[in-house]
Amino acid sequence: MSDMSIEKALARAETNERILHLLLFLPALLLVLLFLGLPLGVLAFQSIYDDGGFTLVHYRRIFEESIYWQTYADTLKISLIVTVLSILMGYPLAYAAAVARRPWSAIILALVMLPFWTSVLVRTYAWLVILQRKGIVNTSLLKLGLIDTPLSLSHNFTAVLIGMLHVMVPLMVFPLYAALAKIPADLLHAGHSLGGSSSYVFRRVVLPLSLPGVFAGSVLVFILCLGFYLTPELLGGGKTIMVSSLVQRNVELYLRFGAASAVAIVLVTLVLVIFWIVDRVLPIEKIVGVR
Repeated sequence: MSDMSIEKALARAETNERILHLLLFLPALLLVLLFLGLPLGVLAFQSIYDDGGFTLVHYRRIFEESIYWQTYADTLKISLIVTVLSILMGYPLAYAAAVARRPWSAIILALVMLPFWTSVLVRTYAWLVILQRKGIVNTSLLKLGLIDTPLSLSHNFTAVLIGMLHVMVPLMVFPLYAALAKIPADLLHAGHSLGGSSSYVFRRVVLPLSLPGVFAGSVLVFILCLGFYLTPELLGGGKTIMVSSLVQRNVELYLRFGAASAVAIVLVTLVLVIFWIVDRVLPIEKIVGVR
């Protein structure tokens, strides 16, 4: 068999392999286009089309009225704070579950999963009962004589943070636990045997190797926080407005589907810009270890 025939056979095999990969990838691509691309396309069209034809009035309103920019700023601020607090609260739980022996590790993970057995609506109303002026917290503090008047714990920014943290911390724990559980115990033993203290081994071995879990959990929590509606709406009491509430009010109160679509498109654009900036400063490939 000549060299030319071998090259043609290899090229044909490579082409067939690419076609096979494309065919295997095609169903997933169609699903993404159907459930993600098509809705985004409809939103983008509604945001620039009105009864009178194509218009940019909805985007002009966003740039001209301060309420929109204030809402975007509050949404990003709350999402960032909840993400950071979720890391600070979730990392010790994930680390404890990763280093504990059975059955304690299973018990810790089961307790973390426990909130998932209750709907978000029920959990939000439970926090209303706990944080309201005559709730459990204020009643207990008054009886102990620690306060003279009830604290304002509900229908404000603090209540929104507490309610969202209750939902988001478990979603941070599981990616962190998956990353921490993959760290070989031999590395920790080697670090200690070479004279490293527990804090030194944690900083130089455990923390760097767990960064993929931190990144995955942060992305998951941050994105979900941007679209949160129920918890901020109930615990915020109308004082803490997020973008989802702004979209809902444009649709239900004013029937402005174009304005609601423009608000959503701007949020998606801001998120993409933020992730592009983060990737430029700290490439995602380095965090997740892709070469």
